[in-house]
Amino acid sequence: MKGQKQSRIDNLEKRMAAATNVIQGLINEIENLKTMVFGQHEITKQLEGYDNAIEKLKKKVAEKPSEGEEAFSYGEASE
Repeated sequence: MKGQKQSRIDNLEKRMAAATNVIQGLINEIENLKTMVFGQHEITKQLEGYDNAIEKLKKKVAEKPSEGEEAFSYGEASE
């Protein structure tokens, strides 16, 4: 009886370790994606016309927010 309990505990520990490894892999992938997005954003900001494009987008969002969604600007909901 004691052997069966230990076997079950060992099995659960292995499954938990496997799940932990998968989650750690996902965390690492998210960090890589975050780094790539920040890099692409910095490159995009250096392109000609970036400031004008941002201003146009801000005006567009302020004029007509998406249906069924609230428009957000710098963390504040637009009215």
